[in-house]
Amino acid sequence: MSSRVFFAPGLLLVLVTIGGRYTLDRAGLLDLAWVDLRVIGLAIALVLLGLDAAHRPRSTGGPGREGWLVAAVLFFLYQIASGLWAPPAARVGPQTLDLVLLGVLVLAFYAYATADPERVIRIVFVLMFVAAVVFALAALAGGPGEQGRYSAFGGGPNVFVRIQILGVISAVAMFLLTGRVWPLLVTPLFLLAAVLSGSRAGLLAGGVVGFAALLKLRRRLRTGPVVAAGVLLLGVCAALWAFAPPAFTDLFQERFVEQTVQEQYLSDRTSIWAAAWNLFLDHPILGAGLDGFYGEIGVNQMVEYPHNYVLGVAGEGGLIGLGLLATSLVLWTRIVHGGGQRPQLTGLAVAASVFVSLSSLFSGDYYDSRLAWIFAALAAAAALTPDGARQPERELVVR
Repeated sequence: MSSRVFFAPGLLLVLVTIGGRYTLDRAGLLDLAWVDLRVIGLAIALVLLGLDAAHRPRSTGGPGREGWLVAAVLFFLYQIASGLWAPPAARVGPQTLDLVLLGVLVLAFYAYATADPERVIRIVFVLMFVAAVVFALAALAGGPGEQGRYSAFGGGPNVFVRIQILGVISAVAMFLLTGRVWPLLVTPLFLLAAVLSGSRAGLLAGGVVGFAALLKLRRRLRTGPVVAAGVLLLGVCAALWAFAPPAFTDLFQERFVEQTVQEQYLSDRTSIWAAAWNLFLDHPILGAGLDGFYGEIGVNQMVEYPHNYVLGVAGEGGLIGLGLLATSLVLWTRIVHGGGQRPQLTGLAVAASVFVSLSSLFSGDYYDSRLAWIFAALAAAAALTPDGARQPERELVVR
């Protein structure tokens, strides 16, 4: 099947997304530390999107019911505006840039996907699959970092585990969309890398989404293949445990058995969340302002952010911020519930978005939630874009 969209904008948008905050000082160019490659990459991607739109056949129909996106943009704008009453120690400049880039990424992915949801979402899942492979191999080659936990390319373990679990979801998506089994054969690599990240919250979020997917599909699954897959997975785990280097088994023993089960260590999350809740109680309506948690609490306790997206919004955006976020979420849920025009594509994108959203309740700041927002945009585009609005397609062009 031909496609109406260029491949290049999707490639660049995904690279910007998974690249995180990458300035040239991380490459050793200290004099150019001010150069943020996200801005450059996103600017080029927007130019390519403009060229794509200019060459795209005009459509007589298109998505509607985009109130969720309007509410999301208003939410981002309110967060930015809250920098006006943020405490003096708040890092308003960098946080504002993060929110601007987040908003532009969401709008860009949505505009890109509405042109041809099937092909765009396939492109995104394939690129996420490739990224997960590259990150997993880089982590294994680089060895363990702090506390024996694995990550890659300068990102933290909590970001690394998200890419690995998204790799699993992408492998499942490629199997369902193409019927090819080979992507599923790579999932043990992703699961191994996810465990080696030591991110308990990321693994828990992945487990919840996986269990929910199996529960939803239970009537369509055949007993034989499910049992075979379970036996294969157990065999792979047993082989890894038997032949893995001591560093692997020590990490699992210390991180998941001793700290989690025996000591019930939660990385001080409960005290951090309590501080964020108290910040909300002190500023219930408008919030403490952008990066107010760091400006009032974290600067003294050496904590960067609340490690909970909702509590962060509550403390820094107050009831107004929570209301805008909830409005966007409710309107989006009404759109994707039932799958809309493309139930399978919508469901896969929703699974990815929900996974990152659950992970964001335990770690990450506003910009770290970008994959949740992006997959939410892809899900909405898949659910809303009518098949009848599609015009004769042209070949996939790589630029």
